[in-house]
Amino acid sequence: MYAIVDIETTGGYAAANGITEIAIYIHDGEKITRHFETLINPNQAIPRYIKALTGIDDEMVADAPQFAEVADTIHELLNDNIFVAHNVNFDYSFVRHHLKAAGLELTAKKLCTVRLSRKVFPGLPSYSLGNLCRSLQLPIDNRHRAGGDANATVKLLEYCLANNADLHIRQMLKKSSADQWLPMQLTKKDILQLPTGPGVYYFVDAKDKIVYVGKAINIRKRVSSHFTHNDADRKRQNFLRTICKVKFRECATELEAIVLESAEIKRLWPKYNVSQKQPQQKFALYLFEDNGGYMRLAIDKKKKRLPSLYNFNLLHEGLVMLKKMVEEFELHEKLCFIDKTPFTEKDLSFLDPPHVYNGKIKRALEALEEKLPTFAVMDNGIRQDEKLCLLVERGNFWGMGYLPSSQHFSSAADLKNYLQPYADNDTIRNSIYSFVEQYPDKRVALSIA
Repeated sequence: MYAIVDIETTGGYAAANGITEIAIYIHDGEKITRHFETLINPNQAIPRYIKALTGIDDEMVADAPQFAEVADTIHELLNDNIFVAHNVNFDYSFVRHHLKAAGLELTAKKLCTVRLSRKVFPGLPSYSLGNLCRSLQLPIDNRHRAGGDANATVKLLEYCLANNADLHIRQMLKKSSADQWLPMQLTKKDILQLPTGPGVYYFVDAKDKIVYVGKAINIRKRVSSHFTHNDADRKRQNFLRTICKVKFRECATELEAIVLESAEIKRLWPKYNVSQKQPQQKFALYLFEDNGGYMRLAIDKKKKRLPSLYNFNLLHEGLVMLKKMVEEFELHEKLCFIDKTPFTEKDLSFLDPPHVYNGKIKRALEALEEKLPTFAVMDNGIRQDEKLCLLVERGNFWGMGYLPSSQHFSSAADLKNYLQPYADNDTIRNSIYSFVEQYPDKRVALSIA
């Protein structure tokens, strides 16, 4: 039995919005056997734009039953039948959420008449309910009211059944069918064309704008996992409605995918990525010579065109490192701007001459160089004639790319001709250092020049 459903609501997602009207037609595949329809008091104000669209206002629903009062009837009509709706995930998410709030669990299979119509009548200009009914010359009255739209969906389902839709419906109702879980704009073909190896995937909206970037060991499996639950909150529902296309970029290894994902999130700033939207590195350690001939270390805001010795996300992180250098190599706090009070005559009397003090600075920087090594991570490429390379220079990630397998490289300068530069960040750097700690044989020491 089919339960053809349409609802009107106060908003676009179930977690914070109510149902104002519901219509259900029970259909045995040949005829309607039962009909239920009612206004519902959503216990919240109906927005002006909803009133304009549906004609349902607060006064109309004031004496209508609350959802909990009709929940048992709705559950009885739906739970053992096939839940049918035009864009079924929207109606299903609302009804399921409000039934759950009333202590009832909805486990019905879903059938979307948008997807079904695309299979039975391919190539039509639009599959919205109004345009579809016009294209197929099906009657549709009382638009944007639950009863009118549900009745139009009944006519559409009957027309699909009359045009050999049975086979499509049987396939769509299988638990393994992508039609049960994919967002409206995606098809099973979109998922099957995805590779099963590591890489980065991009969810794209109707304006071809990337709204989410993710990485995966198995791209197809990871993309599919995004759609296997249907939460009722606004962010989740908006996310599912937004996705119109999936793009991807294959990678040779999981580490490459991790690095590329982080770099792409920073570059594209996608709407639905949250975890890596952190500030870029804002501070750096600089070296300069003052008028007295003293080499001085200083931490300042990161300058785009000024070479730095090391970069920090946080000022505190840089100060901790600089204080350790001051203690270990007996540097002067005032010459390193840790102590910013003016020099006194006592300070000057204890100050080493420039050539002696600058020797301490040199030793401190040599020690920093050892702690901030230059090396490459070498791994298998996608093709046999190439190898993947990630370059770390002076402790910071420089870039990555593919090298010819036949060539040998001993310096960072030689590698840079083959690699694409990327902006360094904590996520990338930590991932690379964790990887070489686990796989030390893949780390290749390099000279700078």
